[in-house]
Amino acid sequence: MNILERIRGGGGGDKTTALEMPRKLESWVEISESVSRLCTFDAGHGGGGGGISVKVIQDNRLVHDKLVDSFLNKFFPSGYPYSVNEGYLTYTKFRALQHFSSAMLHVLSTQSLLFAAGLRPTPAQATAVSWILKDGMQHAGKLICSGMGARMDSEPKSWRIFADVLYDFGTALDFISPLCPQLFLEVAGLGNFAKGMAVVAARATRLPIYSSFAKEGNLSDLFAKGEAISTLFNVMGIGAGIGLSSTVCSTTQGKLIVGPLLSAVHIWGVVQEMRATPINTLNPQRTAMVVADFIKSGKVSSPAELRYREDLLFPNRLIEEAGSVKVGQPLRRVLSPGRVEQLRASFPEEKFLLCPKGDKTYMVLEQSATGEDALRGWLVAGFASEMERSGAGSRDAVLNDAYQKMESVFPLFVSEVKSRGWYTGQFLDGNHSRIAYAKSE
Repeated sequence: MNILERIRGGGGGDKTTALEMPRKLESWVEISESVSRLCTFDAGHGGGGGGISVKVIQDNRLVHDKLVDSFLNKFFPSGYPYSVNEGYLTYTKFRALQHFSSAMLHVLSTQSLLFAAGLRPTPAQATAVSWILKDGMQHAGKLICSGMGARMDSEPKSWRIFADVLYDFGTALDFISPLCPQLFLEVAGLGNFAKGMAVVAARATRLPIYSSFAKEGNLSDLFAKGEAISTLFNVMGIGAGIGLSSTVCSTTQGKLIVGPLLSAVHIWGVVQEMRATPINTLNPQRTAMVVADFIKSGKVSSPAELRYREDLLFPNRLIEEAGSVKVGQPLRRVLSPGRVEQLRASFPEEKFLLCPKGDKTYMVLEQSATGEDALRGWLVAGFASEMERSGAGSRDAVLNDAYQKMESVFPLFVSEVKSRGWYTGQFLDGNHSRIAYAKSE
C-alpha cells in the first residue's frame, strides 16, 4: 500500500486517481505580522507555473479601523483579546495611569534636584531637558522595539544579548559626548534612543528566561530573587563606579580606556548567562537541533543538553541533518499552484507544506500549527535529506517515503520529546508568514 492509500485509508482502486483528478482552484490567506493577504490561483494558469493574484485584505478597511488595528498591534499582544486572560485591559489602563503620573513626578523631582544643587532652571527648561534629552529619545526607542515582541519570544537569548550590546553602545556615546560638546544633544539623544530599545528588549526577554528555570510553578519567587540579586550587585557596582570616577576615570581619557574593558566583561557575562539558560519552547533552531539529534543517534536531547550548542549570534542558520528547513516564507513565493495541489494531496491532514528547492527545504505552516506540527514537518524534511545523502533519490522524489517513515516513528518520538521537558503546545517562529486556506464555495 503506497503512502497516499495509507493516509486516506484506501485499500484498492487506481492509485493515481487522487493526483490525476482535476481539482478546483484554491484560495488561501497568508498571515504575516499584522497583515493578511488573500491569495488566489489565476484561472488562466490553472495548475501550471505560478499565476497568483494577491490582495491585501486590510486595504478594504475604513481609515478609522486601520488606525485602531495599528494601535492594537503596537500596544497589545498578538491575537488580542483572545490571546490574554480576562482583566488584561483593566490592568493596562491602570498601568498607563501609573506610568503617566510617574513621568510627571520624575520631571518635578529632576527640577528639585537641580535646584538643590544650586542651579535655577525655569520649569519650562527642566521639562524640556528631561523630555527631549532623556525620556523623549528613550521612549522613542522603546516604541520602535515594542513591535518586535514575537521575534523576542522566538529568540529571547539572542535578543537579550542584543539588548546589552545596544545599552553599551548608548553608554559609549555618553562617554564621548564631552569630546564633541557642540553635538551634545544629538549624541546624548542617540545614546538614550539605543538605551530605550535595550530596556524593552531586556524586559521582554526576562519572563521566558526566568520561566525556563521555574520547576515547581515558582516563577514569582524566581523573579523576586533575581531582582534582589540584581539590586544588590547594582548597588555594589555603583559604589565601585564612584571609586573609579574619582580616581582612574576622573578624566575622559581614563573612561575611554576602562569603558571598553568593562563593556567586554559585561557582554561576556550576558553571553554566558544566556548559554546557561535551558529554554524549553520550540523555535526553528531548537526544533532543527532536536530533529537532527534524533535522526543521527535516535535520542532526543533535553533543553539543558542543547543550551550550550545553540547559536546565539546567528540563530537562523540551517542544519543539514534536519533537512536545512527554512520556515516562514510566504507561500506565493515558494510554491507554484500545481505544486501546492500536489503537496496538499500527499499530506491532506497535515498543517504544513514542504517544498525542497536546491539545498534547502521550505516549510509553510498553517495559522493553527503547533510545535507538534512543526516537528512532523521537520522530521519529514530530515528523513528526506538523509535518504538523499544515502543515494535513494532526490529529496523531492523521496518525500512520500520520508513521510511514511515519519508516521511510523512519530508517536514514540513526540512522547520522548515531551518527557525530556520540551513544550510542544506552540511553535514560536517569530511571527513569520503562515497560511489559512479559504473555504471552497
